[in-house]
Amino acid sequence: MTAPSTNNEAAGEKQLVLNLAARAKTASRILGQSDIAGRNRALTYFAEMITDRQAEILAANKKDMAAADEKDPLTKRLGLDDKKLSAVIDGLKALIALDDPLNRVDMARELDSELNLYRVTCPIGVVAVIFEARPDALPQIASLCIKSGNAVILKGGKEAEATNRVLFDCLQKALTKSGLPADCAHLLSSREAVQALLQADKYVDLIIPRGSNSLVTYVQDNTRIPVLGHAEGICHIYVDSTANGDKAKAVVVDAKVNYPAACNALETLLIHKDVETRVIIDIVSGLKAKGVEVKADETIGTLCRERSIGTSPAQATDWSTEYCDMTISVKSVSALDEAIEHINQYGSGHTDGIICESDSAWQQFFTGVNSAGVFRNASTRFADGFRYGFGAEVGISTNKMHPRGPVGIEGLVTYKYKLEGNGQTVEDYSNGKKSFTHRELPRG
Repeated sequence: MTAPSTNNEAAGEKQLVLNLAARAKTASRILGQSDIAGRNRALTYFAEMITDRQAEILAANKKDMAAADEKDPLTKRLGLDDKKLSAVIDGLKALIALDDPLNRVDMARELDSELNLYRVTCPIGVVAVIFEARPDALPQIASLCIKSGNAVILKGGKEAEATNRVLFDCLQKALTKSGLPADCAHLLSSREAVQALLQADKYVDLIIPRGSNSLVTYVQDNTRIPVLGHAEGICHIYVDSTANGDKAKAVVVDAKVNYPAACNALETLLIHKDVETRVIIDIVSGLKAKGVEVKADETIGTLCRERSIGTSPAQATDWSTEYCDMTISVKSVSALDEAIEHINQYGSGHTDGIICESDSAWQQFFTGVNSAGVFRNASTRFADGFRYGFGAEVGISTNKMHPRGPVGIEGLVTYKYKLEGNGQTVEDYSNGKKSFTHRELPRG
């Protein structure tokens, strides 16, 4: 008798999620037609409530942390403190200050006299975001969706359940206080809700998974809803033969150590064979001093052993591993082309960088590396929506099509073609009675 009960529970969960998604769809139409003042007002109240309930949020986070598995690298993303909450609030304020992303005319063209075509930005509709570990992702995601006129369905991980509940309550109260529908945002809690959500293609317009490779792959393989995201963040830095040693050390250490669990953290370091040995040793020593385990190929490993610096031998699987921890793989390459080839073969298309003083090497690297972010003499950790000035980000996309890289409000809008005429018919143009002018118009 257990199976029917289980089936009934699954059916009930699916119907509950579909009902919430339908309500979000209705609310999205109201939100999409709201003025920017109302949407900014909701974000202002949201920031104020997070500030007022900071102690409650941190207490809930301590509860989540106490129940977490300390050995899981994702647990490092779970913790919140005053500094992280301040960054969330700063992100909200920066987002409020941005212009309205909706109703922008990015193309205006006269097809003929009194027949004008415009391309106008509009919301996507209902965006579902499934994310793991990081509770600060909830306010970032929700605020971007509200600013861009999209209803949002949030599914956080069980590991952050207590923190997410308090943050979501702040959001719901902010929406209600601002006069926007509370159904603009929903929070799902059960694991079974994910499968139901993936089947809500009648109501949900976009799904963004943020988390492990297995999560993203599962979502991509089990829904008809468009998916935006990246499965892995295997980021590289290549130290060119023209590199400045001090810059190389500073950038490499920051990219690995600043926040090793992040998807924009450095995982593989490539070093040109002509880089001076002292520079190589300085970089490896700098990493080791910060507690990083270095997995080196034979060339780098030999140099380190000769100077009594301990490394582990790199295996073939290391080049395609996202450690999300204090571990890095290091490889010697004979040429810039070899570095580019390695990155394009093993990288995830997220963010990759070069340390060099040569403009020609930089240009070759930039055009050759097939990634969403390609940096020169800067840490891969800069690949972030807040640092790009987007206010925050809803996720990172490694898709070739728009949007790509950190997805802020510009990535959460689409467009409609708006045609204004005065009784024109296609027949007049087909028979040659009339002809098109195709003249560009002012966009204001």
